[in-house]
Order: sequence, then structure tokens, then C-alpha cells
Amino acid sequence: MFKGRKLIIATKHKKERVIAPIVEKELGVNCFVTADLDTDQLGTFTGEIERKDDPITAARKKCFIAMELTNCDLAIASEGSFGPHPTIYFVPADDEFLIFIDKKNGLEIIAREISVETNFNGSAIKDEKMLLEFATNANFPSHGLIIKKSKDENKDIVKGITNKKQLNTVFLSFINNYGTAYIETDMRAMYNPTRMKIIECVAKKLTEKINSLCPLCNMPGFGITEVKDGLPCEICYFPTRSTLSYIYSCQKCNCKKEVKYPKGKQAEDPMYCDFCNP
Repeated sequence: MFKGRKLIIATKHKKERVIAPIVEKELGVNCFVTADLDTDQLGTFTGEIERKDDPITAARKKCFIAMELTNCDLAIASEGSFGPHPTIYFVPADDEFLIFIDKKNGLEIIAREISVETNFNGSAIKDEKMLLEFATNANFPSHGLIIKKSKDENKDIVKGITNKKQLNTVFLSFINNYGTAYIETDMRAMYNPTRMKIIECVAKKLTEKINSLCPLCNMPGFGITEVKDGLPCEICYFPTRSTLSYIYSCQKCNCKKEVKYPKGKQAEDPMYCDFCNP
């Protein structure tokens, strides 16, 4: 279905470096990018342009804009967001979505990865000692930094700082001009190798999902759409909150398949049982 077709990767932040090798190998497509695509029009991390859409909608828009610009009917785009982990509170997380759209065959397939492997951070910095501590913790200079007047400032911003001399020069300039400086990690993929690794991970998950075919109609994208809890406790046999089964679904023919015990165990340790260990 995909072999030999051209696929546009909708990015201006060099994500094709990790996405293209995986997608070309697993799907047999020929990936390319276009310099005419400005994904920043849909929003920026630093707030110059407000992000109005949820991640999936934004990624979908990237695909359709790129396909229209290049007259291509196959596209991939990613969208990431950063903030507190949805279940591990007070821990920063990288929430990455990757979307694959085949306009010719009416397919849309999505993969997601939430990871606590991120250097996402920001802080008001008053002196060079604080600056050095922040930079070290942020894995600078392999990971880029951003300096602006304050946390909510979105006008005078210097992005993509990747060497110590530039960092010190820009920092002192802000201190001299404003008396303050706010430093944050540059989360754009080409300045953030940690994020790039997560995008690579999602690309692998996406191609696995694309290559998973529906047992009924043979269409790609036969993936997990529901997770059922209720794995029984090995002592009292009451259902726990642990995963009992995955529900796989086809977006074309609505075929469903339940796979029990996906994590390889048929009972849960009593320490995770609300009855045995309330």
C-alpha cells in the first residue's frame, strides 16, 4: 500500500533526522521535507504565536498544510507538549504524538509516548553562578537554551543558544538592559536531543501500528483503542486496577479483538490489590 510512494514529513525542526530512516525502512516510502512549510504558524513553545489547538489537531493540520504545499497524499507530523506528568505529579513530562495520514486511502493512524525523560525547565536567573547551575542541569551545550526578559515575555527572545560564550554574552546583555533574565530549555527538536529520542521512539511505535493489519479487512492500523483493568489478585481473586486485556480495533471495518493478559501474567501481586492491601 505504501511502498515506493513519496511521504512528506511536516516539520521545520529537523525531525526527519529520526523519523525518515524508520519510516523508509518499515514502510518502503521515500521521505522528504519542504522549506516552504512554517509549522510555527500553528504556535510556538515560547508564546510569540499562541497555540490554539490540541496536539492531535495541530499535528493533523501540519500534515494537510504540507500535503497541499507539495501535492503529496502521504504525510507524517509530530506535536509535543511539556508540563506535569498526567499521573506522576510534580514530575515534568514530554507528551509526544505522531500522526500518519494517507489521503489516498482515507487512513489516519496515531501513536503517542509520554516520557519523564526530559530536561524541560525554566527559571529566573540573577547571576552567573545560577546561570551555570541551570545550564549544567539542562545538559547544555548539547541541549539548547532560550533567554528572555521574564517567564511570560514573548518579544525580546534569544533562542537556540548552544555555546557558553553566547550564553554569557546574551545573559549579561539582558541583565544590563532589564536587570533580570529568564532562562528556559529550548524544546524545539533540533536543539533537544532528549526530545529527539522520544520522537524516534514514537516513530517506531507508529510504524508498528501501521504494519499491524486488521484480521478481517487487512487494512493497516489495527491498534489498541481500549485498555481494560481487572487483572485478578493472586490471593483473593478480586479484580485489581492492573491491566487485564487490550482491545484492538480497526478504523475501517470496526473489527474488534480482545487480547487478555498482554503483560504476560494472569494474576496480580496482592500489594496492588485494594482488598488485600487497602
